[in-house]
Amino acid sequence: MTVYCGIDPGASGAIAFFDLERGRLVVIDMPVMEIMRGGKAKREMAPYELASIIGSEDCSHFVLEKVGAMPGQGVSSMFQFGRSVGIIEGVLAGLGCPVHYVTPQKWQKEVGMRAGKDGAREKAMQLFPAYAKLFARKKDDGRADAALIAYWAAAGKYL
Repeated sequence: MTVYCGIDPGASGAIAFFDLERGRLVVIDMPVMEIMRGGKAKREMAPYELASIIGSEDCSHFVLEKVGAMPGQGVSSMFQFGRSVGIIEGVLAGLGCPVHYVTPQKWQKEVGMRAGKDGAREKAMQLFPAYAKLFARKKDDGRADAALIAYWAAAGKYL
């Protein structure tokens, strides 16, 4: 049994575990906690919960979306996003998980999805019809991305 893990980083991202042989898909929203910073409630990655989720699956292939700064994004939000990616990398390293990276452009093109967040949800529902309810809402694009990254990895694209 080979299980592939696709990770869409960020507070609105998700983690997907895909077992190609059994057709089993598990998608979990990125674990976050709310903290007060500067008098405002902020969502931040929950490292212990993330480690528990990743450690709970018998997975041997981990693919993390390789992301960078986006034009117009604020400095503090980019710092927080980078911190989240670092937490994911640290948890994977601490658990001894070998990680591969893929750019959004590469996996999106190779899974044949149309552009945009709805494109990811549409493609995920097409590839995983038994799990379509996981991708039904507009805000489920992170789930769809994670599932499609895991699917991309299962197709042997990262080798």
